[in-house]
Amino acid sequence: MKKFAAFLALAMLLTALFACSAQAATTIKIGHVLNTDHSWHKCLTGFAADVNKATKGGVEIKIYPSGQLGNEKDMVEGLAMQTIDGGLIGGGSFQPVEPTAGIEALPYAWPTHEAAYKAYDGELGNAILGKLEKKGIVGLAWWENGFRNITNNKRPIVKPEDLKGIKIRVTPDKMRLDTFNTLGSTPMPIAFGELYSALQQGVVDAQENPYAIIYSNAFYEVQKYLSISNHIWGSALLCINKTVWKKLSAADQKAVLTAAKKWCKIQRDMTKKDEADCLAKLKAKGMKVNSIDVKAFQKAVAPVWKKYESEFGKDTIDLVRKYGK
Repeated sequence: MKKFAAFLALAMLLTALFACSAQAATTIKIGHVLNTDHSWHKCLTGFAADVNKATKGGVEIKIYPSGQLGNEKDMVEGLAMQTIDGGLIGGGSFQPVEPTAGIEALPYAWPTHEAAYKAYDGELGNAILGKLEKKGIVGLAWWENGFRNITNNKRPIVKPEDLKGIKIRVTPDKMRLDTFNTLGSTPMPIAFGELYSALQQGVVDAQENPYAIIYSNAFYEVQKYLSISNHIWGSALLCINKTVWKKLSAADQKAVLTAAKKWCKIQRDMTKKDEADCLAKLKAKGMKVNSIDVKAFQKAVAPVWKKYESEFGKDTIDLVRKYGK
């Protein structure tokens, strides 16, 4: 009986230890606003699987696409307040908590994807991450949204004057509004989830987004012209709130960072491939595609650079110029 009692006690102890171990697993909810066929979601799914495997189930990441955790503004606020675990969010959307995050949207700052990667994997990106961490947001890796291009229902956009009088939906950050006001259009901030119906109903004539977003959201159904402007490159920051980050062991933190960087490279490669693929698909859907006069647009947006030099500081603007050569 004594041996049986000892065995029973040991079994109960092991069961308790196993239960405690199971309870120690950390679940991290990560949201984004794009569809499940976009590279963000596909790569987040791979990232989550790698983290789960590397931590032996100790960290479970659940992905919530299509704005299920709110729009990007809501998610940024929640991250700063520590009420949302994590997100994959366009870099410019962090401006309400850290204004320098908006610097990526300087029009025609980045001639190529690679120039932007060097900046965000280097001094510029690290400086922004340091400031965001002080606001309670831990950046894991800079992924990508890609180059934005203009679609509209009025006419091909070849030179800045062609934008005059066109109502264009833009993200609600100040620099984007200033850029399109400077170019002569009428910019209107509309929530992304409402954009298709706004285009369909003529609330706005135009919008600007990367090819993959234009295609995956079927904007070709409600837009006639696609002008290859490449006017802004956009980052995407994979991040979690600081409270969640501190709950992870050093080993689990390392596993998360390793997976984030691995899938960053994959997602960037997918973005570049998607640009070519989606442009071909948009042409096949009947969109009328044209190139623009890049030099004319660069000249037209010079006042935006001058204005924001005083806001961001000459040193920061010079850093953008350094990487954007």
